[in-house]
Amino acid sequence: MDALIQALVQANFAPERIIPRAPMARFTSFRVGGEADVLVHIASNEEIVCALRAAKRVNAPVTVIGNGSNLLVRDGGIRGLVLRIAGSYSAIQRDGSTLHAQSGASMHALAVLAQQEGLDGLAEIAGIPGTIGGGVIMNAGAYGGELSQVVTHVNAIALSDAKPLSFKGKALGFSYRHSAMMDAGVIVTDVTLSLTPGDKDAIRARMAECSAARRDKQPLEYPSAGSTFKRPNGLFAAKLIDDCGLRGLRIGDAQVSEKHAGFIVNRGNASAGNILSLINEVSQRVYQETGVLLEPEVRIIGEDAAPDTKG
Repeated sequence: MDALIQALVQANFAPERIIPRAPMARFTSFRVGGEADVLVHIASNEEIVCALRAAKRVNAPVTVIGNGSNLLVRDGGIRGLVLRIAGSYSAIQRDGSTLHAQSGASMHALAVLAQQEGLDGLAEIAGIPGTIGGGVIMNAGAYGGELSQVVTHVNAIALSDAKPLSFKGKALGFSYRHSAMMDAGVIVTDVTLSLTPGDKDAIRARMAECSAARRDKQPLEYPSAGSTFKRPNGLFAAKLIDDCGLRGLRIGDAQVSEKHAGFIVNRGNASAGNILSLINEVSQRVYQETGVLLEPEVRIIGEDAAPDTKG
């Protein structure tokens, strides 16, 4: 199937934008994961539609990724077609106190531009490494700020039939690490953010404050996908993990960070299987000791590696 997909996309995309047998470790911040059959770098809405139609012709599954900063790809890789929506699809425009951004724009770039333009509302998300498309789907946030506070309109394309869709107001369905777009089966194409005029120096100071907090508290020296678990209602995942004595727990080169127990990190040569096993082990032990079930915040996709039948 991968040869058929590749042949179909080659008719519409430049060769340098198509990566057969794409090593997903290159495209995720965890630096793990097997190969995708075919990966295409997307640069326009028209290309999304074209790629969806090509995949449909051969009944191939489609997976959408951004910067891969909240993503764990299993060791068996991803079958079908992967659409990567990132740097090639990242234009940002200002209209008064509103920013319009293509979904591949980084949240950091948006926050920096907003500060330079004297627009407040994005300082807290400046250090989140993902794209605005991925961020809005999961209602990303940090340090008391969430995208739900500023996002007013989202345009998307349906995965099922490549038709345009629009979400605004209550239809955005935002809640903690969730949105209506997450359930709708869509590819976000562009996002409208309504910000507030503010003092550039004050916004810069808030960004610096959040950045310093990240450096002090988070294990930025190792590959990870950010906070591994969602915050339980009224509790903190890191404290629960720490209280259960799991800080520093390792499976292979996957480790519960010694700096911040809410992060699982790749100490260098972890496999996706190591990370998944550690996620499951932490979740089970916290549940056994506290009765609280920790749910992964990281998006887990792909197939497990084939079992080793040698010997």
